[in-house]
Parts: sequence; structure tokens; C-alpha cells
Amino acid sequence: MTTQRTDEDLADAGTQSPPGESVAAAGARTGRFAGLGQGLQQMLAFGTLIALVIIFFIASPNFLTISNLSSILLSTAVIGILAVGTTFVIITGGIDLSLGTAMTLCSVVTGLLLANAGLPLPVGVLGGIAMGALVGLINGFNVAILGLPPFIATLSMMLVAQGLALVLSGVRPIYFNDVPGFSRIALGEIIPKVPNAVLILFLLALVAGIILRKTILGRMTYAIGSNEEATRLSGINTRRWTLAIYTLAGVATGVAGVVLAARLNSAQPQLGVGYELQAIAAVIIGGTSLLGGRGSILGTIIGALIMSVLINGLRILAIQTEWQTVVVGMVVLIAVFADNLRKRRAEGGAHK
Repeated sequence: MTTQRTDEDLADAGTQSPPGESVAAAGARTGRFAGLGQGLQQMLAFGTLIALVIIFFIASPNFLTISNLSSILLSTAVIGILAVGTTFVIITGGIDLSLGTAMTLCSVVTGLLLANAGLPLPVGVLGGIAMGALVGLINGFNVAILGLPPFIATLSMMLVAQGLALVLSGVRPIYFNDVPGFSRIALGEIIPKVPNAVLILFLLALVAGIILRKTILGRMTYAIGSNEEATRLSGINTRRWTLAIYTLAGVATGVAGVVLAARLNSAQPQLGVGYELQAIAAVIIGGTSLLGGRGSILGTIIGALIMSVLINGLRILAIQTEWQTVVVGMVVLIAVFADNLRKRRAEGGAHK
């Protein structure tokens, strides 16, 4: 449906809408406008990634071994899949704190269906992904329909998912030793020397990038993040689109849960807390604004690689886990500060 929009729409991008422009078209224009600044941000992020690789290689020649690079890519796969999904949520100006524990719940559900119930492999995998979609749907319902702040809605879901994972598993790991082929989902190699988990990440990122840039869902994601109120006043059902966006993020969480379970060949009900922070950090480092309206999948993948390289490098240097957490926290703080600084400069330029 093509509707008239107010000139306030996309004001955060420092632009005004031409008369008669639809919100969908304006959402696409906002993505292109934001992309101008994102190009520089992505170059800076990529430069940071290269600098980290060089620093850690100088500090420890073991950093660039084949086995260690494979380990980095495998750890990037799970964080990256989570980050790809939550990129959509953060572009809308929302947040999802339930990523980590929801991923664990999806792993547990997959274990119950495959290891305990003995269902076929495709059914168990789809069941785990469906669990993620359900969590995302509930998050979207709480945010879009009930009007809860995303922080509170997803924080509550984080606790619910954590509790359900423990209850359903009986606080015991579920092993997939009797499920032939399950571990190959993550550790197999359709392409030689490339673990399937990494292949899944890049395929998912490719699909997500197309959705974000080439479909109406992507245009609505940018439009809601730029100015949700103006989008709603233009006749767009923002509730429906917000619901779809959170559900899509939930699907990615379900995929991450299956991949993590396949990588470990077990569902660990007490695992997952902290993954959401790494995924959100990857999204922010990649240039997606916490204030909404700007972001890209490519930037998110670069951010996920930065997080994995940083954590892996600190471990190789035998830095204590406590200090690793401190360093990651400082990186997130710097990324958020840089995002706010860019926002203030953009607003200052728009008012001149």
C-alpha cells in the first residue's frame, strides 16, 4: 500500500521526504543514506580486524596456525548467527537480551526431540529452529502488541528461557552420541577445510543481507528504526512488521542453538548466558546504531570476527578470563561512545 508520509519521517537521517513518497520507498532511501556513513564505518572495522590479527600474530606465532584459525571461525559461527538475527532488531531501535538463553533452550529442545524422543534428524533440527521462532514471536508480541520496552520484554524472556532449559533437561546435559550425522551439521565439511557451521553463517548472512536491502521487510526495518511514529501515522502497521522482525531474529537464534549443539555434540542447559552480550557487541562494533535506523549485515559479520579474534587472542596470550571480560566490556563501551558521537555530529550537521 502506498501512503503519504510526514516530513518528519526519517528525520534522524537528516532528510525530508519528497511529497507522495511511500514509507517503503523512504525506508529503502534511508538504508542507502545510512549506507554512505556505513561504508567508512565498515572500513574502520575491517582495519581494526586486520590490526588485531597482526598484533596477536606478533605476540604469538601460534595465532595464525590452521587449527587456531579454524577455532576462530567456529566460534564466530555461533556468535555471528546470533548477531545476524539481532541486527534487524537493533536497526529498529530495539534490543534482544534473550539471545543466549533462548539459544540454549533451542539446543535443549533439539536434544529432547532427537536424543530422547528418537525423531528423525530433520524433524529435530526444525523443532529447535521453531522453538527459536516461537521465542522471537513472543518477544515481538510483548514489544509490539503489549507495548513493553524491548529491554524489559527480552530480559524477562531471558530468565524464562533459562529456567525452561533447566527444567526440560532436568539440569543435565543431553548428548547426541546416538544421533548419526548430527555433529556434521557444524563440524562436517561440504567444502573442504571449511566447517559447515561457517558455511551456515555465511549463507545466513547472505540471505539476511538480501532481506535487509532488497525486500519490503528490510525497508520497514529501516523505516521503523528511523522514525516509528511517523511510519505509523503514515498508515503502516508497525506492530505487524515489528512482530515479523523479532520472529525473524528468533529463527536465527534457533539456527544458532542447533549449530552450537552440533558443535558440542550435546545440549548444555547451563550454557548460553553471555552470548547475547557478545552478539550485541558484534552488531554495534560493525556499525549498527543502538538508536536505530542504521546497520548492515556485512558490518555485523566483521564485528563478529573482531569479537572472536579478540577473545581468541587474549586466550592465546594466557590472559585471565576475568581480564578478558574487562577488555570486551571496554570495547563495547568504546563502540557505543563512537555511535553516540556519530549521532551527535549527524544531528549537528542537520541543524546547520
